[in-house]
Amino acid sequence: MAKGLIILFVAANLLTVGCKQTSFMKCNDFKLQPGDLLFRDSDCGPLCDAIEQVTTGFEGTNLSHVGIAAKDTDGNIVVIEAASSGVRVVELQSFLNRSADAQGKPKVIVGRLKKPYNQLIPAALKEAFNLKGKPYDKVFAVDNDAYYCSELIYEIFKQANNNNPVFALQPMTFKDTDTGKTLPAWENYFSQLGVSVPEGRPGINPGGISRSQALAIIYKYGNPSKKTTWSEMKNYE
Repeated sequence: MAKGLIILFVAANLLTVGCKQTSFMKCNDFKLQPGDLLFRDSDCGPLCDAIEQVTTGFEGTNLSHVGIAAKDTDGNIVVIEAASSGVRVVELQSFLNRSADAQGKPKVIVGRLKKPYNQLIPAALKEAFNLKGKPYDKVFAVDNDAYYCSELIYEIFKQANNNNPVFALQPMTFKDTDTGKTLPAWENYFSQLGVSVPEGRPGINPGGISRSQALAIIYKYGNPSKKTTWSEMKNYE
């Protein structure tokens, strides 16, 4: 009997990996489901800071990356994401461990599609797996055969919904909200690619998806940082 209890205890801990008590959902009640979106406050340097500076996430949080939960052939929860190496499938713990708050908790929040959209999840996940290996979209264009993180989420649910978008594209901006000038990090980024800054072109970002009416934010593994001004971020460097 004791051995059985130990096994159940370990299994419960595995199901609630990274579990943290929050106002959204009690720790013991939370289980990540296929189709859940994982939004992360990444600590990748000036470029992540620049992404967060020109976008706004759920309740003002800094969100620079998003992936989608799925199950692999062994039934384990994995995350499908578009990263610099392209569209890939990674272990959940690997995704969670890339950034941490002051308490060592992953700076990740979880969004779950509302009921009217639940039926889209199987087809969206199938599309996501089919896109594995596609290149990363360095220029943030929605009309090529490459994908950045939030574009991947946009595209798989659009395809699952008979080519009707679930998440809305918006004109992109790369400008400092205080000065109205393009942020230096973006100037350098696009200059190195040899292309002009795609200011005003249609795009999508993790923060925008996190605030979608199609989604409910239900859980926090840890606490993403709140939005700061560019001048404040420079003071931290």
